[in-house]
Amino acid sequence: MYRKTILKAALLLACVVCFPGVSCARRPIRALIVTGQNNHNWPVSHRALQAILQNSGLFAVDLAVSPPQGGDMDAFDPDFSAYRVVILDYNGDRWSASTERRFLDYVRDGGGVVLYHAADNAFPDWEEFNRIAALGGWGGRDERSGPYLYWKDGSLVRDTTKGPGGSHGEQREYSMNGRNAEHPVVRGLPGRWIHATDELYDRMRGPANVAELLYTAYADPGRGGSGREEPLVFTVDYGKARIFHLMIGHAGPSLEDNPAMQCTGFQTLLLRGSEWAATGKVRQRVPDDFPTERKSSLRKDYRKP
Repeated sequence: MYRKTILKAALLLACVVCFPGVSCARRPIRALIVTGQNNHNWPVSHRALQAILQNSGLFAVDLAVSPPQGGDMDAFDPDFSAYRVVILDYNGDRWSASTERRFLDYVRDGGGVVLYHAADNAFPDWEEFNRIAALGGWGGRDERSGPYLYWKDGSLVRDTTKGPGGSHGEQREYSMNGRNAEHPVVRGLPGRWIHATDELYDRMRGPANVAELLYTAYADPGRGGSGREEPLVFTVDYGKARIFHLMIGHAGPSLEDNPAMQCTGFQTLLLRGSEWAATGKVRQRVPDDFPTERKSSLRKDYRKP
């Protein structure tokens, strides 16, 4: 009897122990990627997102692909409640009233949400969605949508100046500058690192209900940027929900030519932000191939070496 008890305890421990370089053995987190319409290259972006999440071994990923633009949106009916995290890769036609209601129920009940890149361009006239995003761009957004938000002299500035919301300069590599070292998503990550060639969203505006600002980047006016230190990675203050907003990661022309999403920094933030949104914790280690202050790093096959 004693030996059987010890054996059961050993087996139980083996199921939860973390081995060097391997994630804790546990049931994969159910994740849903919402995609199907976008002014960006969603046929590439959703496949890259799915590969990054699934290749980590942490997530079991399903897709909710909408009808094409102008299609029957009543037929688009994801069951958000079946998932611990919903990753939004969508910028297109409004969802049906019932789908929007179910999504809000999911978020208000404490669901996890990740807004990826151009998802924050979506639904400029949907007030609650804009509070879920905190900041957005394009789609006619202006001062009526909320203030500009940027980092200056050690704090966030809410700027009510009139003007359109959403722009970016030319694609380039740029430095990601840490503004919070303690949040679970970024704990242990470098305070400064080089992100691979990407868009740098600037002049974004909205309700600006940012909870924790994690990374900013300087939008160089010499390259068409705002001349401000722009918020690119943050969490959102929205009731019980855990919302992670990741503005970087513009999709390239193909999975093979996709540097912004092949960037190890982008992939690490997506994985850590998705785990935090789903569980409130991050158990992943800082990867050895993370970018440095001087050099970017790519995972071209969307998996850890």
